[in-house]
Amino acid sequence: MSWVPTSETDGAAGSRTRLEGAFAWALTVENGPQAGLTYVLGPGNTVTGRAGNCEIFLADVTVSREHARFSVDKGGLSVTDLGSTNGTYVNGGRHEAGKLSEGDDLMIGKFHLRVSRGHG
Repeated sequence: MSWVPTSETDGAAGSRTRLEGAFAWALTVENGPQAGLTYVLGPGNTVTGRAGNCEIFLADVTVSREHARFSVDKGGLSVTDLGSTNGTYVNGGRHEAGKLSEGDDLMIGKFHLRVSRGHG
């Protein structure tokens, strides 16, 4: 599932990290050919990569076939690198796994994504 914003003020009070809707977490592509595309993360696991069977498809050779797994549970949102060649970066540092917070910046290959939190 994805959501494409119509303007920068579609979130609550114009915030770039809060989105309207009844969901917990989302990832928004900040730049590149998919800029503005937002992926809503449902409960459970979501895999991102350049393989056709990934729930979040990022088409570029800098992204591994199965690059990272996002997990949503009662504890929040976490990311796990799946042994990617170029790594998964959170707020500028390379991370194998960890919890994510609203507003965190992710780099997966050449894709810059921002973590958003929904509210209903």
